[in-house]
Amino acid sequence: MIRLSRILYPTDLSRYATQAQPYALELARAFSAQLHLVHVVDTHWLGPVVSAEFPGLIEDSLRLHRQAGEQALADLRQDFAGLEVRTCVLVGTPHVELVRYATREAIDLIVMATHGRTGVAHALIGSVAEKVVQMAPCPVLTTKSPEHVFVMP
Repeated sequence: MIRLSRILYPTDLSRYATQAQPYALELARAFSAQLHLVHVVDTHWLGPVVSAEFPGLIEDSLRLHRQAGEQALADLRQDFAGLEVRTCVLVGTPHVELVRYATREAIDLIVMATHGRTGVAHALIGSVAEKVVQMAPCPVLTTKSPEHVFVMP
């Protein structure tokens, strides 16, 4: 029998991320699992030039993004009433921080949404979900937006 005691629901707080929320909620309820709500403040867009020229600006920006993430997770936590919920805001490269968190917290399952990018956007931006699937220490359930319908050729 599969036992899930710790489920990670990472969110970038976008509308796409909410597609995975019902799965995380129902799985946590079904297994009486602890649910980890995690948001990563993405720092890859902060280049060395910006940090060298405006160090205070970066610190202020990270602090504001972290606070906004903490508030958003506190609000989101209300949707998971009746469950044991832990929240965490991390700072760094999303897929790296999520895999580190999953390893450190001995997560049994990661439930996350994909953005559904294809073509050039996927090649340039990449997919956090895809990287997490490849690197995670546990199974990963990915969901996609119902707006992206698969049509057989």
